[in-house]
Amino acid sequence: MSIEIKMPALSPTMEEGTLAKWLVKEGDTVKSGDLLAEIETDKATMEFEAVDEGVIGKILVAEGTDNVKVGTVIAVIAAEGEEVSAPAPTPAPAPAEKAEAAPAPAPAPAPAPTPAPAPAKAAGDGSRVKASPLAKRLAAEKGLDLSSVTGSGPNGRIVKADLDGAKPGTAPAAQPTGSAPAAAPAAAPAEHKPVWYDDSIPHEEEKLSNIRKTIARRLTESKQTIPHIYLTVDIRLDALLKLRSDLNKSLEARGVKLSVNDLLIKALGVALIQTPKCNVTYTGDKLIKYSRADVSVAVSTPTGLITPIIRDAAGASVSSISTQMKDLAGRAKEGKLKPEEYQGGTASLSNMGMFGIKQFEAVINPPQGMIMAIGAGEKRPYIIDDALGIATVMSATGSFDHRAIDGADGAELMKTFKALVESPLGMIA
Repeated sequence: MSIEIKMPALSPTMEEGTLAKWLVKEGDTVKSGDLLAEIETDKATMEFEAVDEGVIGKILVAEGTDNVKVGTVIAVIAAEGEEVSAPAPTPAPAPAEKAEAAPAPAPAPAPAPTPAPAPAKAAGDGSRVKASPLAKRLAAEKGLDLSSVTGSGPNGRIVKADLDGAKPGTAPAAQPTGSAPAAAPAAAPAEHKPVWYDDSIPHEEEKLSNIRKTIARRLTESKQTIPHIYLTVDIRLDALLKLRSDLNKSLEARGVKLSVNDLLIKALGVALIQTPKCNVTYTGDKLIKYSRADVSVAVSTPTGLITPIIRDAAGASVSSISTQMKDLAGRAKEGKLKPEEYQGGTASLSNMGMFGIKQFEAVINPPQGMIMAIGAGEKRPYIIDDALGIATVMSATGSFDHRAIDGADGAELMKTFKALVESPLGMIA
């Protein structure tokens, strides 16, 4: 008996996804655990494994198909020797027959469309000319008849540059069509482009991935619904850099090399435990207080930002944090993270110091209550033992959800974080 393969829900929030790539083809024999396809969810691109064994009898959804609803049958597995090509199309004829069962009533409405074409033509060909919104607006201002203009854009579309040599001799032709304005606005929404879009500028269009759409939605939600408060401190890094150098020498035989970011993840984890009022989530009618610090770390990938999690950052050793981060960041860039590796977290850390960014304010990753933004370490004039000297200093900015975290509590976390980084032996003891 054939087995239907359905679009899986690969994350708790997934309602639909993109079937990015088939890893099998019709006729291939598969067994439980074999990789069938790559599915792009609202979080990442993940591999989909077979649960049953048999032969791929029919692939019903082509790779690259967007907006495939969870539960949709995407392929059929047949038993050895079973013919599936005939049953697979069966679902298609059913709707087709229903559609054809109604040809009798269809002729009745058919006459109605007949008058429609006539007014469409009477309204003038200008309303059916392909033109950018900017070109239409400029043509209306100059009194130009777009039907007399040859378009140089994609598929003969009229763009701004095509209007430069046109003469406003045919303005009356555009004016008489009193009903044309009703048709013209209908064309603009169909293009789904804003009024200010000027396609005379050389460009290319890139379809948004599900991940990018989710990032846009979540960041918009964060800035619109969460009252952010920002607190910045300057932190001297010299002691942390020396400790890192000493630790790397002792860890060299184990093949572990700590980064500054690894130590900062540890420092944030410890600071959250020492300042529990900042290790929280606001839910509207209650406050969730966490007893463990799981730090989400922002990682840039080709498809967008994702935040793999270091669980119990306060309790983990810095060598363990380093090993985990290398593994998580590598798989994040390949789109191979499991949902449990990037979903959750009690607070986040985003480091842009490697790009030379001195200071920035990060957007809170809901439903978390705070995120730490790390700037570049640089040589700066600094007061050391009441004397002006030179030190390696970085700026760190905490973004806090002011509904859950008061300014004084956020300031306490920043003070604790600064103390741990400037005297780092305390956080690894």
